[in-house]
Amino acid sequence: MAVHVIEEANRCLQCKKPRCREGCPIHTNIPEMIRLLKENQLLDAAEMLFANNPLSVICSLVCNHANQCEGHCVRGIKGNPVHISAIENYISDAAFERLRLQMQPSNGMKAAVIGGGPAGITIAITLAMRGYKITVFEGRERIGGILRYGIPEFRLPNSILERYAKKMREMGILIRPNFTIGGSTSIQDLLDDGYRSVFIGTGAWRPRRLMIPGETFGNVHYAINYLHYPDVYELGDNVAIIGAGNAAMDVARTAIRHGSRNVTVYVRDKEVSASKEEYEYAMLDGVQFEFNQSATRILDDGMMVCETGNPETEHFVPATTIIIAISQVPQDRLVNRDKALRLNRKGNLKTDENGETTMEGVFASGDVVTGAKTVVDAVAQSKKIADEMDAYMRSL
Repeated sequence: MAVHVIEEANRCLQCKKPRCREGCPIHTNIPEMIRLLKENQLLDAAEMLFANNPLSVICSLVCNHANQCEGHCVRGIKGNPVHISAIENYISDAAFERLRLQMQPSNGMKAAVIGGGPAGITIAITLAMRGYKITVFEGRERIGGILRYGIPEFRLPNSILERYAKKMREMGILIRPNFTIGGSTSIQDLLDDGYRSVFIGTGAWRPRRLMIPGETFGNVHYAINYLHYPDVYELGDNVAIIGAGNAAMDVARTAIRHGSRNVTVYVRDKEVSASKEEYEYAMLDGVQFEFNQSATRILDDGMMVCETGNPETEHFVPATTIIIAISQVPQDRLVNRDKALRLNRKGNLKTDENGETTMEGVFASGDVVTGAKTVVDAVAQSKKIADEMDAYMRSL
């Protein structure tokens, strides 16, 4: 691994106008990262990466690098791009426990973070480093959100998330697991208890429905539910997956790893929306694909499909299990509990240009605002929201 990383680092041209950095949603200083590594300053490189992106270890594994940093590498115009993700992962992973974090003195103010997913972790770490006392309210037993319960372990090992939990505790961040805000406790209760500001990063956990007959049958599951705990599902040999994104690829590859022999993904369009890498991995694992096919109704032993836009071609496809993987939307528990919160037209939490919701002192970002998007998008937006929360709390 080390030899490979060094070889890849030596391929970097140190461009004066690095296209790779422009292609990164969080504008990681890739040339500087590589320069520091080659000068044997691995810890400095890791600290620079963490300061820019607290989830650097994770993003180096799950980002769509082919469309971002590596997809913009000038080396890729006539050959193979520099394997930037491997370099970043090696640096961030090797130095994670040794990071020398620049923690500011306590300012005596508390902030609450609802949801321990990528957005919440980013906010918690950023504000803790600025001297705030942070409590993360996590509705499940462990932090991670979509990182833990929506991405298969073969893509993102849970051990990495445990390392983050330990690092956060070392930073003085308190975590309350199995505690859902919006039930017995409201956001207003948090504000009444002295939290100067509240951040909502509860993600998008409600599956989007196909709205076709048979969707409530017992042989039907939703991707986000299946990926949460695939061990409890008995899918059988013939699995049909409806969807085209990375979640559909994750479901297909997970189903094969749990023993399903024939796994087919049905795609409405002529190509998948998943990353090229995930699509190729799925094919390598043995997943089959049917393009330009739309499900019209679900039966007890399969489903009816047709060519997209041509109902006259409807035909039966046998399947023991159908899994629907067409994205998710946020749940509405918080809005129902705290009436000052509002949703936008798309059903996501409404915020202004600064990330503040319609409830004063309450901010939000990530999938609960944008709908299901990428991890790096959540991190990039959350860094900006942390600045706004910091400014708001210091102005009180």
